[in-house]
Amino acid sequence: MSLLTVTNIRHTYGTRIVLDGVILSVERGEKIGLVGRNGSGKTTLMRIIRGDMEPDSGSSQLQKGARIGYLSQHPEFEETDTVQEAAARAFEKLNALHRELNAVYEEMAEADEKTLDRLLKRQADLETEISSEGGYAIDHKIDATLHGLGFTEEQVAQKVSTLSGGEKARLGLARLLLESPDMLLLDEPTNHLDIDGRQWLEDFLANEYEGAVLVVSHDRWLLDRVVKRIVEVERGVLRDYPGNYHDYISLRQERMLTDSRKHAKQLDKIRSEEAFIRKFKEGQRAKQARGRASRLERFKEKELVERPMELDVMKLKLPQPQRVGDILIATEGLEQKFDERVMFENFDIVVRPGDRIGIIGPNGVGKTTLIRTILGDLESVSGEVRKSPRLSVGWFRQNQSHIDLTLTVWEYLQSVIVSNDGDARASEQQARDLAGAFLFSGREQDKQLETLSGGERARAVLAGLVSAAHNLVILDEPSNHLDIPAAERLEQSLTSFGDKGKHGGAILLVSHDRALLESTCTQLIVFDADGSLEIFQGRYSEHLAQKEAKSRDLEQAKARRKKAPAKTSAGKDEQKKKNRKKNPLEKLSMKDLEKKIEQFEGRLREIDEALGEPDIWKDHQACERLQNERVKIREDLEPIEFEWSRRAEDD
Repeated sequence: MSLLTVTNIRHTYGTRIVLDGVILSVERGEKIGLVGRNGSGKTTLMRIIRGDMEPDSGSSQLQKGARIGYLSQHPEFEETDTVQEAAARAFEKLNALHRELNAVYEEMAEADEKTLDRLLKRQADLETEISSEGGYAIDHKIDATLHGLGFTEEQVAQKVSTLSGGEKARLGLARLLLESPDMLLLDEPTNHLDIDGRQWLEDFLANEYEGAVLVVSHDRWLLDRVVKRIVEVERGVLRDYPGNYHDYISLRQERMLTDSRKHAKQLDKIRSEEAFIRKFKEGQRAKQARGRASRLERFKEKELVERPMELDVMKLKLPQPQRVGDILIATEGLEQKFDERVMFENFDIVVRPGDRIGIIGPNGVGKTTLIRTILGDLESVSGEVRKSPRLSVGWFRQNQSHIDLTLTVWEYLQSVIVSNDGDARASEQQARDLAGAFLFSGREQDKQLETLSGGERARAVLAGLVSAAHNLVILDEPSNHLDIPAAERLEQSLTSFGDKGKHGGAILLVSHDRALLESTCTQLIVFDADGSLEIFQGRYSEHLAQKEAKSRDLEQAKARRKKAPAKTSAGKDEQKKKNRKKNPLEKLSMKDLEKKIEQFEGRLREIDEALGEPDIWKDHQACERLQNERVKIREDLEPIEFEWSRRAEDD
């Protein structure tokens, strides 16, 4: 029997059909991604499954005894709890069992023989239940989960009342994961997580959590690595696709092409019928024409396939940025700090036309502060920023309070974009074409901005930014409120932005969206948790591979240093004498050994950085020389590390 069975669910809001005869089954341990446009009914289906909403018709049935856990967008807590205590409430049942067991122990102290037998039996039952609920080792689980989702030691001791909205959302996720229900319903779980938090969640869902997962997420990287099945909500029905997100894209493209061809044939039929009706609407065949007209209306209403908007790639020609010199912005020795906290220091970078630079790092480390300092929105503590006199900046901020919300979508775009024809003002048609390219249908283009959702408004602002002919576009978390089709359309527009050549526009992208970073950025500014900065030449996947390789090398080095076997005192003395005769490294002091290890490891890092640059792979000889050098250094390093380990054991 399936863990969850949804049968013929139908639900409407007024005259709008959101779910129309939906059928879904979920097996134990199955990981499913639920995707669809904003407003398509994903959250409604989640609420019906959880039991928070009654559908107009149909049913949702959970296997008897199974538990569902739901990630609310606005989780509730006891405001006086600490973060640790709030997370520990996931184990309310376990805590109650512990309290009852303690009460049993207290009764045992004064019980007579008859009562003691009953209490001993109850003690055994309670200990069995406690073991099944996680036993006594819950503190470690709580700490691991909170730290995995980005809470520091200081934050764990904070009161819930002091947390921001994003921190409360992360705490709600931590509590839900600790509850370990049979099925998790996750609605945009990565919204408030940085990249490290997203990677931890992916690993937990894919490798540790054994229950079923139904997840709504615009994080395509997560969908690729966690789910094995995609369910799409489209026009009130569910479409099932096997595989991860990458597989879904391919299969969906095939289906949309089929629908597009069918749509074209149906339009031919409609045109033919309309021509017949116009020709014979009067005269002897008028009755036949009226009959055909009635059938045609029913055909349009019930059988006409709508052509998928997403099938239209970005064929729109975007205005080109104004030509500038070789440099848009350059910084030298830039430093910023608040109170005594240094956000960054000695930061040097040159932003040139055509650059695609991503800015990544933990939440709150200073990514937006860096942007504001570079642009002069914040005064730096020290350092210099030089800007091209022709610099034109378009800035997408997380807050869109600066726009006129009384304008319609097309009116707003007309007011901010540059005409393709050199006119002072873009035409209405150009504005509507741009709106259509960013997935606004004809009726949606006439909506006022104040009536749009956060994601729709962000889409309109982004469309205006990339079409306003700025030579530097800065995007601060642009995909936070975008659904997947809109995020993909943003990728296409950024790829088309400028000509990526000598006179093309540059992009600075602050984002935790790894798929967006991977597809658009060829250079990264990387913040570490300690505030240090590095500039990485390459894509996000290359940076991740290098980071993982360094981590593996570090773990291997630690393992080698620990594996030298312990010896007796006499054995150690004898071995020392032999080594003095045979081992030239014996002549070096511990300080000299450590210096050599540091030099070798430093050179390894330099080689890894060089191999991380895309251009190195074009020079086969240089690439082979570096790889051979890396192998030689590893061979030379091993006996030095062994000697260091041996002496450390002797000490």
